[in-house]
Amino acid sequence: MTDHASPLLDRCPETLPAAAYRDPDWYAREERAVWRRNWVHLGRLSDLAPGTMRRVEVGGQNLILCRDGRGRVTAFHNTCRHRGAELCSVETRPLGRLITCPYHNWAYDTSGRLVSTAFATPTADFVREDHGLFPVHVRDWNGFLFLCLADTPPALRPDLGLDALDAWPMDRLRTGHRLVKDLDCNWKIFWENYNECLHCPGIHPELCDMVPIYRQGVMAANEAPGWSREAPGLPVLKEGARTWTMSGAPCGPEFPDLTPEQRANGFNFVTLYPTMFVVAHVDYVRAVTVAPLGPERTRLTSEWLFSEETLAQPGFDAADVARFATLVLDQDGAACEMNQRGLRSARYERGRLMPQEFDILKFHDWVRAQMGAG
Repeated sequence: MTDHASPLLDRCPETLPAAAYRDPDWYAREERAVWRRNWVHLGRLSDLAPGTMRRVEVGGQNLILCRDGRGRVTAFHNTCRHRGAELCSVETRPLGRLITCPYHNWAYDTSGRLVSTAFATPTADFVREDHGLFPVHVRDWNGFLFLCLADTPPALRPDLGLDALDAWPMDRLRTGHRLVKDLDCNWKIFWENYNECLHCPGIHPELCDMVPIYRQGVMAANEAPGWSREAPGLPVLKEGARTWTMSGAPCGPEFPDLTPEQRANGFNFVTLYPTMFVVAHVDYVRAVTVAPLGPERTRLTSEWLFSEETLAQPGFDAADVARFATLVLDQDGAACEMNQRGLRSARYERGRLMPQEFDILKFHDWVRAQMGAG
């Protein structure tokens, strides 16, 4: 339990306008100002095999993510410098020493340098060095791969700092289960749902059983009415539970280097706007990636990460471990879609935040700052 002062708002500020959740022009501005200027999560490094090229999309841009035979990762716009043909038209394909355009066979090395124009015969005015692939910045954090389209990328800033997951053996964890879920809602609706628990008593009965404080519609004890610093600390999880599984029992060996506080928390959230959050438990880690597909469409990709020791247990079933969080995610997804349908009302212009929705206000302020800067 935190002993910080109550974070509750002393006012009820306005939300973002309804257009922010449904207007195509607003969405196009967000693509440029938010998704093309920030780090965007693309998946685990361990899931991109050496010698592989993957076609990906970020901020409405068609890109390729490459990992050569030596394990080096690079990324480029998916366009040939000859006449703009797509270099990779399938989800993944093998990558050798060269990235070769399938149209006219121009070839580039995996650093993006043009090495061959194939059957074409350039004249003296063609400077080969000026016609390499357009690069995209790549970053590896705890085995998570990020891309950034900005010429000068910002610092990668998880809300709890770059060292927030240092106690977990992140570089040794492997993906045991993956869930992809498309929601009929704007991406910001999902983040707003993530940032409050007023909905928990009505939407998440199983989660409220696992985390008793959620029954009060708050995420921490210092948000509850009448809270004081002198109040005794209470367990975060229900009696007998250690982690987020249906039974509350760990699915395998607990990670050895966690602090007593990290163990007592039962779940440790780390957030990176606009692209992902990580939930680190005593026995596994879950990562959820947020990707907008349109003004009213969002894709969530959830990945459950385990140690090799846990995965190697006889009869281990990663999908069974994922059941609890999948249930919660399904409930949140239905709530987000319900929210989006209501936002289509011609009468709704904007709403008001309640004091417990302080983290939504912070998120809205972040979006406003991004849009202003962009």
